[in-house]
Amino acid sequence: MIKVVRDAWIVTQDPERRIIRGDIVIDGEKIVSVGPKYNGTADVEIEASGDIAIPGLVNTHTHIAMTVMRGAVDDVPFSDFLNRVFTIDSERTDEDIEIGTKLGCMEMIRSGTTTFVDMYYSEDIIAEATKEAGLRGVLCWCVLDEDKTTQKGNPLQNCTRFNEKYKNERKIVPGAALQGVYVCNEETCRATKEYSDREEIPLTLHLSETRGEVNEHRRKTGKRPGEWLAECGIFGERTIAAHSAWMTMHEVRLMAEAGMSIATCPVSNMKLATGGVAPIPEFQEYGVNVSIGTDGSTTNNSLDMFSEMKILGLLQKSSRWDPTVTPAQKLLDFATINGAKAIGMESQLGSIEAGKLADIVILDGKAPNLRPLLPENIVSNIVYSSSSGNVKTVMCHGDMLMNNGNILTLDQGKVMSNAEEMWRALCLR
Repeated sequence: MIKVVRDAWIVTQDPERRIIRGDIVIDGEKIVSVGPKYNGTADVEIEASGDIAIPGLVNTHTHIAMTVMRGAVDDVPFSDFLNRVFTIDSERTDEDIEIGTKLGCMEMIRSGTTTFVDMYYSEDIIAEATKEAGLRGVLCWCVLDEDKTTQKGNPLQNCTRFNEKYKNERKIVPGAALQGVYVCNEETCRATKEYSDREEIPLTLHLSETRGEVNEHRRKTGKRPGEWLAECGIFGERTIAAHSAWMTMHEVRLMAEAGMSIATCPVSNMKLATGGVAPIPEFQEYGVNVSIGTDGSTTNNSLDMFSEMKILGLLQKSSRWDPTVTPAQKLLDFATINGAKAIGMESQLGSIEAGKLADIVILDGKAPNLRPLLPENIVSNIVYSSSSGNVKTVMCHGDMLMNNGNILTLDQGKVMSNAEEMWRALCLR
């Protein structure tokens, strides 16, 4: 099937970061032409004259099934937050995990995200809901010490079974996740990393999110979490460390030497008042791949990557007293091509180029908040001015998920009605 996006401003995110006006031609799953006017016949014509086409955004850290818990644990100290979330988590059912996932997928589609990295248990339930929604899910089963989990059975064995079942799915990329050093001993960390290496799957983990986490680990082991994990051999090219806020330059260099990625989550960290600001300029300087995550809906309340890009930039500029750090182009890179690199798919995703998978988001170029619209200001407008409300059309892997604001893959009314029932059941206790 041939699809053509007509006469858009195309923010390619290619190596030259070209911005061109023209057509995008998609044959099946892949982009075959970018820029030149297409004079052939097409099965689907998408009129985008004056609109903006960008690569699908990549959210590299979230807990999508927690969307159904939105607004349940706000404005409380971090320790109280954790206790309440762990209590709710222990009482979840397959049904509310499915509804939470579908609700989160709808929010991501509406805000231009086509790929997300998830960390949770019951990823088999999440995978089925994600397939129905049509997004690409890098679904990393959460592994922790068996005596510290509410999962039935051994978490690593659960992860192994999930990966075996879903490793050949079209838009599901199975992976492994370490909850964090506070619940993962050395044996758990090493075994999970060995499994990730053997199967060549992504490995994600929470790292140095709070000062308390760092200090407690240093008290127990004599080392900071980043130092200890590097010594244990956990860092590597497929490793994505979420948060990474309380870091030393020594740890940053260790991460760079390993060729790993971070998923910075500025809104989550600010909302929970965990302190610390991820040293993004130093990560860039030493060569750590920087990507962006929203975290889950209990800590952020939103899965909107447009908001996350802007707030990340403002936080870095404000904390450094330097308006030149994290410029708009870099922020867009973090959310697109760097996100694709974090999951090992930069040759397939993250830019609008011939031969890549058709993950394309079209923004309303006629929206007042995006005007005036010129090649010279288009990237700044995307990063600092746009919102999820500007997203018109979304494609993932060549599939149309939303067209002119209408989600095509899920029954929105049913999902939202079920979500409210689930919230009452889970959170009004």
